[in-house]
Amino acid sequence: MSSAPAAHGAAPAPKFAEHFASLEVQNHAARLGMWLFLSTEILLFAGLFACYACYRFLYPEAFAEASRHLDLTLGTVNTVVLITSSLTAALAVHYAKEGKNNMVALMVALTLLMALGFLVIKGFEYSHKFHEGTLPGKHYSYQGLQLPGAPMYFTIYFLSTGLHAFHVTIGMGVLAWMGIRAITQKNFGPNNYTGVELASMYWHLVDLVWIFLFPMLYLV
Repeated sequence: MSSAPAAHGAAPAPKFAEHFASLEVQNHAARLGMWLFLSTEILLFAGLFACYACYRFLYPEAFAEASRHLDLTLGTVNTVVLITSSLTAALAVHYAKEGKNNMVALMVALTLLMALGFLVIKGFEYSHKFHEGTLPGKHYSYQGLQLPGAPMYFTIYFLSTGLHAFHVTIGMGVLAWMGIRAITQKNFGPNNYTGVELASMYWHLVDLVWIFLFPMLYLV
């Protein structure tokens, strides 16, 4: 590993692997790798969106009616919470560039708090669905909506929102790691902020996917 010498009392200079010509090249490779990874994640959710479109074409009345059985208020609150969390994630990158590690930790903590709130609200939604029987596939038992295609709507609902919640949990883990580094190592700065930037990029993907899921499931 190669690194530049650090001034006395300053944070350790960022290191780069020997197969990279410079730190800048290493950071560029890391960003490119993240963009490639995010593109595969988009393809994953694109399959769910295509599945939704096909079944909505087959059962338009059932899907329109089933969407009205979701809690629009909770969905809207979750949307606001998640969009706001993207702001704090972006601010974490901003402060990492300036070397303000305490602010990085604070922004990460706020992002995690909102992410936890998102999951708690989603848990309340799931609990209500379990109680009334609007469950996936053969487990569907809700008597208030017996149109053909309604069980498929809730199958897609649980699959897409559950997969999204899984990504939220992963994003929380990555951000928490960056927050811990900001507190313990205090080595983020103008030349060493790529880790926070990549974690923020992943979190923006989580936000972007929900921006598509919300109107698709709750509004259309």
